[in-house]
Amino acid sequence: MENFRVEKDTLGEVSVLAEKYWGAQTQRSKENFKIGTEKMPLELIYGLAYIKKSAAIVNQQLGKLSEAKMVAIIKVCDQIHSGDFDEHFPLAVWQTGSGTQSNMNVNEVIANRANEWLKEQAGAEKIHPNDDVNMSQSSNDTFPTAMHIAAYKKVTEDLLPAIRVLKHTLLEKEIAFSNIVKIGRTHLQDATPLTVGQEISGWRAMLEKNERMIIEASKYLLDLAIGGTAVGTGINADPQFGAKVADQISTLTGYPFRSSENKFHALTSHDEIVYVHGSLKALAADLMKMANDVRWLASGPRSGIGEISIPANEPGSSIMPGKVNPTQSEALTMVVCQVFGNDATIGFAASQGNFELNVYKPVIIYNLIQSIRLLADGMRSFNNNCAVGIEANEEVIKRHVEQSLMLVTALNPHIGYEKAAQIAKMAFIENSTLKEAAIKTGFVTREQFNQWIKPENMI
Repeated sequence: MENFRVEKDTLGEVSVLAEKYWGAQTQRSKENFKIGTEKMPLELIYGLAYIKKSAAIVNQQLGKLSEAKMVAIIKVCDQIHSGDFDEHFPLAVWQTGSGTQSNMNVNEVIANRANEWLKEQAGAEKIHPNDDVNMSQSSNDTFPTAMHIAAYKKVTEDLLPAIRVLKHTLLEKEIAFSNIVKIGRTHLQDATPLTVGQEISGWRAMLEKNERMIIEASKYLLDLAIGGTAVGTGINADPQFGAKVADQISTLTGYPFRSSENKFHALTSHDEIVYVHGSLKALAADLMKMANDVRWLASGPRSGIGEISIPANEPGSSIMPGKVNPTQSEALTMVVCQVFGNDATIGFAASQGNFELNVYKPVIIYNLIQSIRLLADGMRSFNNNCAVGIEANEEVIKRHVEQSLMLVTALNPHIGYEKAAQIAKMAFIENSTLKEAAIKTGFVTREQFNQWIKPENMI
């Protein structure tokens, strides 16, 4: 049988499961917003815990909070960051648009656990979730601050490392296949030659540019709304509070966060996140191209292009024995589709800032964190289960080069475009080799053809 305790807020009494640290406002939100299964990301919760810890330190320095209360709040915030209380943050994404209920969820968990600890220490003081944990703050500035902390940490600690690992794998393949000449393709039609290494270098260069764009865009997340409180004026907060808390957050996280110059902008606009997600969308677009290239090049094994082979990680069909499918490419391209959808959601939600506050914050941060997580996980999976195992099928590659009609392009400087085109058309119509057609036209001799048509010289 479950045990309950009674919690109180300004609306009255509420029953809460005895073993949970949340309070009345969290419980009301839990009961009033039974929408979907999406929960507030823990990354956001941890971001709020950084704020609460930093605010406690600063408020104590400013003479507003006792040392005992500061120590208790810090202790609980550290436990939150260690993951000890993950189950105590149950609220849905689909709640108030300012994230107030999740801010209060964190305030209540910290206050209840801190009071429990103070009681164990025989302390006389009692911590209030609003008056102490939320001192000098409003959900309107803490939530967007936590959004930026969570997003910057997630990009820096999860996404960028995943990009670098896949980039390194591609560089290794680029070097390994640098001398294998293959036929190029444009418009899905045969084109002039290049090496397999050169083709892969394009993928590697995309990731390098994506990495730079993401790093550049993410710098705007370093601006924090803290200190703006309700509408950006900083009411009920010391004028030094925002800058001091930002400095403290920087100390705790190791990242150069700073107080936003204009808090009115920081509360009502999320253009920084739109910009960051735009760089994620660029990465997603390049990953789509790369994953599709891999599955096209690995198509076959006998009726496709078949120029590369990929690892056979699992049976590809429930009915066709021996079939191997490009499952990692499929998973990664589905991730890309989700990221494209998230970008549309974030863009629309960010456009809905009315007057002093944008009230679409939870859905914005949920989609941003999901995109970062999916892209990072997707790249790691693609790298570990596909990219590292890519091999070049040199026999197939050689045959495609020899059969290609576009090698005729090398004759242009010697006999002109129109005569070269006649040779290519004749070879195609008569199903002959390019050399046979060239000699038959009389435009070139056998010796000239052998001298001028050398795929290795066309790269």
